[in-house]
Amino acid sequence: MNGDNAPSYHIHGPAIPVCPVILSVPHAGRAYPGALLDALNVPLAALLPLEDRLIDEVTLSARRHETLLIARRPRAWIDLNRAEWERDPQVEADVSAQGRPRSSAKLRAGLGLVPRRSSGFDHIWNRRFTNQEIDERIGIDHRPYHAALEELLRAARARFGIAVLLDIHSMPGLPGADPPDIVIGDRFGRSATGRLSSAAEAAATQSGMRVATNSPYAGGHILDTHGRPERGIHAIQIEIDRTRYLDGAMEWLNEEAGEVAAMLRRVIDALAEAAIPGAVAAE
Repeated sequence: MNGDNAPSYHIHGPAIPVCPVILSVPHAGRAYPGALLDALNVPLAALLPLEDRLIDEVTLSARRHETLLIARRPRAWIDLNRAEWERDPQVEADVSAQGRPRSSAKLRAGLGLVPRRSSGFDHIWNRRFTNQEIDERIGIDHRPYHAALEELLRAARARFGIAVLLDIHSMPGLPGADPPDIVIGDRFGRSATGRLSSAAEAAATQSGMRVATNSPYAGGHILDTHGRPERGIHAIQIEIDRTRYLDGAMEWLNEEAGEVAAMLRRVIDALAEAAIPGAVAAE
């Protein structure tokens, strides 16, 4: 999909939330701008592993009346789950490693604000971008998404006294003899209370999924930015093994996608019930 004229994000559901649970899908964007295509050093298909491929479609199937925010731009263009300072000098011509105020493991791994690598490819761009180009992406795509998410969470808290962000991602199949299908992240308890995280974990487990917590994914910039349990705003990340809902080529939904959507629905219901006991039964 050409992304030059596509909106930065789309909101599904009411602008004034009717449920304390707000859904976010930041990494499933497929609206690829022409400027991105022109700068590629690899085939477009090489960017597929950077996408949380079609997890937006799974989430739309699971959603009922919750407000859902979906990013339209691809993660390769700008990563909404990275801080603005995670700028890579190998991607951006005007940034030096010495001039960066700090670093991060993701940035050092080539997965900063604008990624420089994808699975099997260490350098996905044929040039470095200018500071102005990255600033424009921040202003047009990154900040508006976070501002919209913040507004929805504040509106939910104002209405219900509590808001719960469920930030929805997919992950590659993890190694090991018995790897998890689901990883629940809450920044080791910093972005949400254990009661809510445990409710999400229990719902996924009851759906027949193997579940891990905070390992190997504890959440990122979105949880750090929006999770404020002391203010009644909680943020939880869920990573779903994409082999559970995508075909062997990792391109299209498979026959199990409906089961994954049903699992996600149970997690959403469990979070709503934990946030406001009796809320689900009253629907």
